[in-house]
Amino acid sequence: MPGFETWGAEERNEVNDVLNTGILMRYGFDGPRKNIWKAKDLENAICSTFGVPYAQLTSSGTSAITTAMAALGIGYGDEVIMPAFTFVASFEAVLSVGAIPVLVDVDDTLTLNPSAVKNAITSKTKCIMPVHMCGSMADMDALKTICDEHHLLLVEDACQSIGGTYHGKHLGTIGDAGTFSFDFVKTMTCGEGGVVLTNNRDVYTKCHGYTDHGHDHAGADRGADLHPFIGYNYRISELHAAVGLAQIKKLLDFLDIQRRNHTVLKNMLAEIPEISFRSIPDPQGDSCTFLSWFLPDQEMAVRVVNIMKEENILAGNFYWFDNNWHYIRKWDHLKNGITLNALSPDHKAAVMFQANKDFSASDAIMSRCISTAISLSWTEDQVKEKGKKLVGAVLKGLNN
Repeated sequence: MPGFETWGAEERNEVNDVLNTGILMRYGFDGPRKNIWKAKDLENAICSTFGVPYAQLTSSGTSAITTAMAALGIGYGDEVIMPAFTFVASFEAVLSVGAIPVLVDVDDTLTLNPSAVKNAITSKTKCIMPVHMCGSMADMDALKTICDEHHLLLVEDACQSIGGTYHGKHLGTIGDAGTFSFDFVKTMTCGEGGVVLTNNRDVYTKCHGYTDHGHDHAGADRGADLHPFIGYNYRISELHAAVGLAQIKKLLDFLDIQRRNHTVLKNMLAEIPEISFRSIPDPQGDSCTFLSWFLPDQEMAVRVVNIMKEENILAGNFYWFDNNWHYIRKWDHLKNGITLNALSPDHKAAVMFQANKDFSASDAIMSRCISTAISLSWTEDQVKEKGKKLVGAVLKGLNN
């Protein structure tokens, strides 16, 4: 990862198709666009590639999650169970529809701990949202069973795991709805963009309107569209969709490269007995965007990270425990309920309560974890050289 590493003639050609017409908007202007419909073509390609009947492109992964929740009726007073290790966009989307993000512990999959999910269910729980972090997946069988038992919605945030699968089904296509992000550093990129995937036509129809100010898109004249409900402008542009259309044609190659490089690095690090690796519920389905590995304790992890800094090899390696964007420990803005728009007192209090719970079980996992991003541009020699440097840093940390 990410797809921007392979930018080339394919992306330029798709973008130039749009530039030659001058029609950058995905809807309307049927005549002058000369039958160039990049967003429609990308949605069709997404459905075909990921084996899902419906796909609605959006302006970002964040807006995709927001759209999916709105289309499923998640809102005021509802609780959405999600992991304490994710990207901030996950809880931002929950807040945006007026719901309460209920953060719970992760296990060594780096995703939702099913036992923690069970313990967090209340009468207000409406949805469970697994986040398939760092290329791999949550235990979807366990989570789906919980949802079925408690009549809960299942929304997959698969923004970091495009191309990953679980028992033969693509991540993002298993729940009531799923989402991808196509931002600049995702496995395939549009520059900016996202998509909602669903097997439910009614959910898709609502997503289609919600992302375009509530337009029903029922006729040929956009100006005559009716508005069955209030929506927002979460549209993707034709330029961004054009980039994605080129990228999705390369996706299988991306995944092959990632898996090859991932295997080489993992085999090298596996020679060190003190290193262990994340648990993967379906190893065959790992998209391999990251290799996530554990050291015996927090002290050792910090020591190795500091050595990597000193030797200028930390770039591309992530110590999430100290990361501002991805782990509850540094989310002070959420813990303190700091927003520009005022939340209702009850909503703010509920958000702060959930964000300030005890996450020591997650701390015990995340404080030992380092994730190495897998590049698409590495040569075989570069992969081995990177592996040697990582092994050297770890051995130095173990021997200090």
